[in-house]
Amino acid sequence: MASATLLKSSFLPRKTEWLNTARPNTNKSSAVVFSVRAGSYADELVKTAKTIASPGRGILAMDESNATCGKRLASIGLENTEANRQAYRTLLVTPTELGNYISGAILFEETLYQSTTDGKKIVDVLVEQKIVPGIKVDKGLVPLAGSNDESWCQGLDGLASRCAAYYQQGARFAKWRTVVSIPNGPSALAVKEAAWGLARYAAISQDNGLVPIVEPEILLDGHHGIERTFEVAQKVWAEVFFYMAENNVMFEGILLKPSMVTPGAECEEKATPEQVAEYTLKLLKRRIPPAVPGIMFLSGGQSEVEATLNLNAMNQSPNPWHISFSYARALQNTCLKTWGGRPENVKAAQDALLLRAKANSLAQLGKYSGEGESAEAKKGMFVKNWSY
Repeated sequence: MASATLLKSSFLPRKTEWLNTARPNTNKSSAVVFSVRAGSYADELVKTAKTIASPGRGILAMDESNATCGKRLASIGLENTEANRQAYRTLLVTPTELGNYISGAILFEETLYQSTTDGKKIVDVLVEQKIVPGIKVDKGLVPLAGSNDESWCQGLDGLASRCAAYYQQGARFAKWRTVVSIPNGPSALAVKEAAWGLARYAAISQDNGLVPIVEPEILLDGHHGIERTFEVAQKVWAEVFFYMAENNVMFEGILLKPSMVTPGAECEEKATPEQVAEYTLKLLKRRIPPAVPGIMFLSGGQSEVEATLNLNAMNQSPNPWHISFSYARALQNTCLKTWGGRPENVKAAQDALLLRAKANSLAQLGKYSGEGESAEAKKGMFVKNWSY
């Protein structure tokens, strides 16, 4: 029999997640077998994750906070009002061919409850295009205790009730971003805090029907080379998956949103797409269980073309996972500038969005050539100490 001490372990699932069954035998043994039982959403979580990780499609990250959305609008001379945010978000979700290339859209809370300028719920517009609505659930970064240079993400308090409400509103996946800074460490405490927070978030999300996108971002800030990024990422990913296992997270019902393994943005020695692919795939093979359905990379300040080229390089040979994209600026930058806040430019802006979405769709299939890209799409978008 399992001891009382073992059953009181803080790492064990709640009682409702266990199924106590006696194994039939001929010698009438009193042995009891404990087997982990998945939650009531298990089948739905797996189906949702596989839908998002479908061939030739990826995620449109449009979960910028209202403040960050305001910065984007200010760059084209628009005031940060709800009407202007609504107009821009309407532009992003309404291209009729978007669902050919986009399988999921991460929304900010305001957007999840918002309608388009025509009065149709944004969630409904997405679902009609077979795009799964998702929701950003972290509450932003705060300084780590005892450090002015490192931070952790908050938002676990009340997360279960928020996830339940988001599910009722139509969200089917969630996203939690936490960051690790290489120039400032990372300290062992920062890595463990990041990993534990991501694991608790993932478990809570699954309990409430939302596929968790787990986002441990290694920031591009710094002069370090690609080997140092690889070294740090190995430590971070090992901790993240260890603590997710301890929290009984079902790996078949999650998606990973990591940064690619690249040199620091200020490193003089740049990496080719082939080098980025080599290091990133080596890291995946060492750290990520094949049970994880999809690896949806963030762009992290790379140019639109650079992010697409790197993704394409990673898809030149078969992988155990669906290796795809979850881009924000690397999908939206040219679209936003083309729009410029003018109604007569909406169609051209949507065409720019579809062009980038299609390019990344081809990259997910390993078929992107990089030909015919504009100078704007090749501009880097790295911002030091980026937050949103």
